[in-house]
Amino acid sequence: MAVTIDRTTSSWRAPPQPARLSLTPAPGGLDGTWWPRSRALTRELPPLTAALGDLWGRITGIAVNPAHWPVIPCRVSVAGRTVHVGWSTEEQDPHRLTFFSADGRRDVLVIPPETGADAAAQLMAGGGIDAPAREEAADRIDARIREEAWETDGGAGRPSSLPRPIGSTGPSPGGRRR
Repeated sequence: MAVTIDRTTSSWRAPPQPARLSLTPAPGGLDGTWWPRSRALTRELPPLTAALGDLWGRITGIAVNPAHWPVIPCRVSVAGRTVHVGWSTEEQDPHRLTFFSADGRRDVLVIPPETGADAAAQLMAGGGIDAPAREEAADRIDARIREEAWETDGGAGRPSSLPRPIGSTGPSPGGRRR
């Protein structure tokens, strides 16, 4: 039986690190670019939301696509108040976060946390890259990371739980002849 330990209830917490954020508007409706340190939204969203709230006004909600986030909290605490976090696989781009405030909505491109510092700095600066090209670069980075994880986890071979193709006379994936 697997056990998960939640250390968030500890009385000691490391202070949150400032959000790595660039608010350079870009074509395609992007209002900025964010480079999180991890895929833990419960840890990453509060400092980001606080920073954006200082600039854009009180953030009332956040929309996320769950494709790249293992856990999505229902809400996060920011400056003593609660901000609702929602998700959608159909309406929300997997490489964007949408922030809602009294002034409307704003979209931020998410650079995968595993991205190297040089590539992230280039994406955050814009470097003459338009929004679709930045999203495509983020998508390529995510695909490369998934492929590397697949290969290092031994994913190149066929899973042994799959049955042999019909009519096959060779050994089954478990090594036994049928």
